[in-house]
Amino acid sequence: MQRRFFIATLSAAAPVSMLGLTGCGFALRKAPDFAFTTLLSPLPESSPLGVQLQRSLEGTGKVRVVKDVQQLDARGVVLEVLLDQREKTVVGLTASGQVREFQLRIRFKFRLRTPQGRELIGDTEIAQQRDLSFNESAVLAKEAEENLLYRDMQNDIVQQLIRRFAAVDAL
Repeated sequence: MQRRFFIATLSAAAPVSMLGLTGCGFALRKAPDFAFTTLLSPLPESSPLGVQLQRSLEGTGKVRVVKDVQQLDARGVVLEVLLDQREKTVVGLTASGQVREFQLRIRFKFRLRTPQGRELIGDTEIAQQRDLSFNESAVLAKEAEENLLYRDMQNDIVQQLIRRFAAVDAL
């Protein structure tokens, strides 16, 4: 008897609890909408950040990345890269003077404008940093870890760039 009551109560309460979830504002993240359809990118083909940015933007199916001004359409924008720098500095030494810890940094400074020169996003710098402990007996493993950390920071920067590009309302 108690079991039937519990099941009946649960089945009656389920639709009410689902209504509570729909009213809370929760929604899955969607592909961003951009105010532009083409982006002129000066990043070279050898730049890992440039390649990943191009893949991410073109992967949305809404933006085409071009390398020439003549390929810009009426709703095109120009990305000006002011700084794209990777840094590796020593932050910790052992008592004998050997390196114990590094700090890895990526700094990316950019500006977004229309082809006519109207500024959409002013000079903006995005910086990421990670700490990397070092051990001489595991040099190859630490090198692989360093590459992984750089890739992780690069992913974060590209995601921030896409969110900032999506925040541009109108050309």
